[in-house]
Amino acid sequence: MERSKIIAIITGAISLILAIAYLLLVTALDFRGEMLPAPTSQLPISLPIQQLSFASPILPGVAISPEL
Repeated sequence: MERSKIIAIITGAISLILAIAYLLLVTALDFRGEMLPAPTSQLPISLPIQQLSFASPILPGVAISPEL
């Protein structure tokens, strides 16, 4: 056989092996169950966000600078 045909066959075999390995990985990860988001109730609220929650809705003279 020609060299180009041998390279094409080897490349196709590698491609099939990678595709099957990917499908097996996805199947194994799918069997782990439903994906749930991480719980956020126990995370501490950062100080700037806390300060924003207590700020009045009308803040005269406050400008947001790009450095923040």
